[in-house]
Amino acid sequence: LQRDAKGQYLFDLLCHHLNLLEKDYFGIRFVDPDKQRHWLEFTKSVVKQMRAQPPFTMCFRVKFYPTDPAALKEEITRYLVFLQIKRDLYHGRLLCKTSDAALLAAYILQAEIGDYDPGKHPEGYSSKFQFFPKHSEKLERKIAEIHKSELSGQTPATSELNFLRKAQTLETYGVDPHPCKDVSGNAAFLAFTPFGFVVLQGNKRVHFIKWNEVTKMKFEGKTFYLYVSQKEEKKIVLTYFAPTPEACKHLWKCGIENQAFYKLEKSSQVRTVSSSNLFFKGSRFRYSGRVAKEVMESSAKIKREPPEIHRAGLVPSRSCPSITHGPRLSSVPRTRRRAVHISIMEGLESLRDSAHSTPVRSASHGDAFVPPGRGGRAESSERVAVIADESYSPADSVLPTPVAEHSLELMLLSRQLNGAPCSIEEEKESEAGTPSAAEAEEPGELRALCLGASSHGGTRAEQVNKFVLSVLRLLLVTVGLLFVLLLLLIVLTESDLDTAFFRDIRQTPEFEQFHYQYFCPLRRWFACKVRAVVSLLIDT
Repeated sequence: LQRDAKGQYLFDLLCHHLNLLEKDYFGIRFVDPDKQRHWLEFTKSVVKQMRAQPPFTMCFRVKFYPTDPAALKEEITRYLVFLQIKRDLYHGRLLCKTSDAALLAAYILQAEIGDYDPGKHPEGYSSKFQFFPKHSEKLERKIAEIHKSELSGQTPATSELNFLRKAQTLETYGVDPHPCKDVSGNAAFLAFTPFGFVVLQGNKRVHFIKWNEVTKMKFEGKTFYLYVSQKEEKKIVLTYFAPTPEACKHLWKCGIENQAFYKLEKSSQVRTVSSSNLFFKGSRFRYSGRVAKEVMESSAKIKREPPEIHRAGLVPSRSCPSITHGPRLSSVPRTRRRAVHISIMEGLESLRDSAHSTPVRSASHGDAFVPPGRGGRAESSERVAVIADESYSPADSVLPTPVAEHSLELMLLSRQLNGAPCSIEEEKESEAGTPSAAEAEEPGELRALCLGASSHGGTRAEQVNKFVLSVLRLLLVTVGLLFVLLLLLIVLTESDLDTAFFRDIRQTPEFEQFHYQYFCPLRRWFACKVRAVVSLLIDT
């Protein structure tokens, strides 16, 4: 990658490799050394955005969830969105009740291992795969029952389409959660969805603000402000506190991009947004892509042969000998390498972490209420919707994207081709051959403590630098304004320009008084001083 290569170049290269035309829904995400997530900005140099040393680890992600994923033009696009939502389901971002969870998992099974076959799928086969952070035997039996009786004959494309249609009806569809705290200090998750701004707190959706009701977003330090204008000229300001200033800025930029993408009619309407009311202070940001309406219009014009999709089945456990294992990375044939590349870009997050805290528990979701589809979203934003009995706590929303530093992680990635869930038994086997979690994390903890001690002083220095830059910027603006006023004064008093604008100013009594009582004596005094200095120089 050239040092001056822009993010757009890398993204176009990736989409060309994937044979993807409906690419505006996707983006590239990376994590900086401070464990803060970022979206790669396409108008800036890739290398300059990275604060780490190469090689850089980035992840291909859905950035803007389609309003109606089933209406996407091409199957390759639907497949990539399917992989993302399947990942959201595993990490607890897509919260749902037990019946919905079982149906979604059954769709995944049907799409990736096909019809139920008693000869290939022994009793309890669904328990060999993990679709959620945690689930019970009752849920596993329900998944197998739906897969056996209701989905027979569905092709992978049909199952994926049904999966997308079902996922779209859930309250947490499209949620990319940002952990924050409200003014009372209570934990909350903020998110931007295709339909508006959402706040999830405990087991409820406490706020849902449609995009046309959001008038402004800004941040100051760790504080994020959302200005809302609702019916009957009711105006409110929602205030939340992010863990760090960098996290708050990331939240603000995500909000600006999502509002521009879903709300505006044309990309020409996009404007540069400032995070502060003062033009010389704060951050400035501008969304650089197309908006949703333009993307849909462009998709309707696509006319080509559907590209080939290399799907990979789920990796079963060794207790199912009739189902073949997924290939390791080193032995993947050329015809399957593209699927492996999709697997790597679908996510480098390891699924071996068994310590996920998750809201998906069949024991607590039996009576959970989820409003059906868009009807719930279209209702008043004042309604508090109960999304589950369990608190919303996505397992991976705040965790950094780990870097695959050795071949073991790459082999694990290859065994979950295209983001397929790992087998539970193979998880345990792979963990048995690696050091314990405590042993593996100990050096990292020591390193984190050292970095934390050194970064505390660095944070203060950064705050001082920001303050100095703000003061210098203010002084520069003030000097500039004074210089412009001086030039205007000289033009008014000394030039022979006789335009209507200047003539009207010169004829005002205030200007004539200023000219004769102040400016002329000041000019004579200044000219006298200049002549004295010149004569002194000549004498010496």
